[in-house]
Amino acid sequence: MAEKTYPMTEEGRQKLEQELDDLKVNQRPKVVERIKIARSYGDLSENSEYESAKDEQSMLESRISTVEHMLQYAEIIDSKDSDKDEVTVGKKVTFKELPDEEPESYQIVGAAEADPMSGKISNDSPIAKGLLNHRVGETVSIDIPAGSMEVEIISVENV
Repeated sequence: MAEKTYPMTEEGRQKLEQELDDLKVNQRPKVVERIKIARSYGDLSENSEYESAKDEQSMLESRISTVEHMLQYAEIIDSKDSDKDEVTVGKKVTFKELPDEEPESYQIVGAAEADPMSGKISNDSPIAKGLLNHRVGETVSIDIPAGSMEVEIISVENV
């Protein structure tokens, strides 16, 4: 069975590599030191500092494994390979909800780098799924959890 790929921009891949480096070089040694200190307190069966440090280590190692997996199966998306007015992963799209809402802009990115507070939405989100492969000037009906909404695509730009 083929592994799941993780679509992302080059910027997203670089951020994941930086996170992985920080986890391994900075965070891991800190947790190991906390475990070492907690062990020195004696009886491990009633040592909450030790249990806490071990839990933190488990979460850290899990995140390292996840990031390594995502990087191994990363699919770098180059939005310049598509038509300039087509909504694709990696591009910033501006649209307005009809009939007369204010325009909104989002960059569509892979789930690994999504950050709605920074204007980056996942290609797996309902809005992105509804916009992908449409073009400037089109009116699109998007299925969202609350029903559906009609939007007009105002602009698309490479980021």
